[in-house]
Amino acid sequence: MTRAVVVERFGGPEHLRLTEKPEPHAGPGQIRVHVTAAGLNPVDLRIAEGGPSAQKFGVVPPFVNGNDFAGVIDEVGDGVTGWMPGQRVYGGARCAAQTDHLIVDDPTILNRTPDNLADEAAGSLDIAGRTALAGIRALRLDDSDIVLVSAAAGGVGVFACQLARQTGATVIGTASTGNHEFLRSLGVIPISYGDGIDERIAEVAPSGLTAVFDANGVETIELGLTLGVPPERINSVADRAAAERLGALSVGRGTTPTSAVAEIAAAIATGALRMYLDEIFPLERARDAYERLASGHVRGKLALSLEPDARQAGGRS
Repeated sequence: MTRAVVVERFGGPEHLRLTEKPEPHAGPGQIRVHVTAAGLNPVDLRIAEGGPSAQKFGVVPPFVNGNDFAGVIDEVGDGVTGWMPGQRVYGGARCAAQTDHLIVDDPTILNRTPDNLADEAAGSLDIAGRTALAGIRALRLDDSDIVLVSAAAGGVGVFACQLARQTGATVIGTASTGNHEFLRSLGVIPISYGDGIDERIAEVAPSGLTAVFDANGVETIELGLTLGVPPERINSVADRAAAERLGALSVGRGTTPTSAVAEIAAAIATGALRMYLDEIFPLERARDAYERLASGHVRGKLALSLEPDARQAGGRS
């Protein structure tokens, strides 16, 4: 038998159920991954709630939850080339990831995991890594830029800040005060969100902003426009509809293939980029993990461990 976290019906985390089903096996052209870790993303919650996100991906309950995963190939079907049992891999499989044994029909969703990268980290990269990479590239930053990153301490924001810093740009990041010292450790100028944010930006960037990376929502897009940032230099990965309405960019994960995130994985493995895992939950506590995600103020990422000896942990960089 194999375990899976299933969305029984649309709604909140209370409708997630850990089930058992017959163990699947790789058929011709297929790869089976023994999943050891699975990252959480806000979009998982939106899909599980139903509505436009679920309609976009064509899912109806019951379905397996989650997208991001990492593990080890343990079966390869006839006709598969370039992959073999024992290889560590990670990737993204929409509404399929949170299960002990994942059948992969399309090998292009897989990347090989660097030796020095833990599965919990690799298994949290697909959505956040690809989104940040595509979103920052779209802004075409250089060392003359001063860029505002909203939700800077979140899963996407942590990567976006560091990728922006690598271009030479000055990065200002919005976050709760408890995350300010963490952002400073990434070379980011932290500011609090909320009333008076425009004055706080003026204090740290008296010459003004030149670009905005929005990982929070329409308020950040509107703030950038109010502060005189051209709409073509505002990229929202949080609110596509608002970006289109206001003339801003909305370039994110969908424009970037799975293979692109390999450069982020390699950079984390060598220490050139930092990843922060706020907490790791055993699979049996998937509901608790999503309730924590829904509560907000998560630093970096949350992940599930599917290993039998999983221990809850926090603060892994």
